[in-house]
Amino acid sequence: MRTTRLLTASAVSAAAVAALGLAAPVAAARDGMNVNPSNIVVLPQVIARGGQITVTVDGCPAGGTMTSDAFGTATLTSLNGANQTARGTATISGNARPGTYDITVTCSGRSLTSPRAFTVLGGVRGGLGGGSSIGATPTDLAIGGGLVAAAVAGGGVFWMRRRAERRI
Repeated sequence: MRTTRLLTASAVSAAAVAALGLAAPVAAARDGMNVNPSNIVVLPQVIARGGQITVTVDGCPAGGTMTSDAFGTATLTSLNGANQTARGTATISGNARPGTYDITVTCSGRSLTSPRAFTVLGGVRGGLGGGSSIGATPTDLAIGGGLVAAAVAGGGVFWMRRRAERRI
């Protein structure tokens, strides 16, 4: 009989320790002690100046901030989910230099940096400036009108010469 009581007491003790062991991490996560930002995802990863990126971070239940040399500082907003995810958007500065940029995320006082998280493309203004104006400029109209007039005059001369050849 003593053996049965000893085994029962051991089983009850083991169940109590197991229940306490499983409950401790949940309590720590609720207290914020076990919150670490992880898994930084940036979309799109290649963007032009003036474009907007979306950053998603796991392990950031209360939201936070994200910083980069390409856009300064932006806010991360908490999304209710299993991974304690936060998301934010940022607009790339119009004078950001082409190249790769890092992002640093700060959540609950803890930081994580993602090196080379995204790339900013550089633009080229080519041509004679036509890409910077909308519609036809007076210069465009003058050139186009001159070409049409030259075509009409050339067609008239050709028609007159063909007509003169038939008479001979």
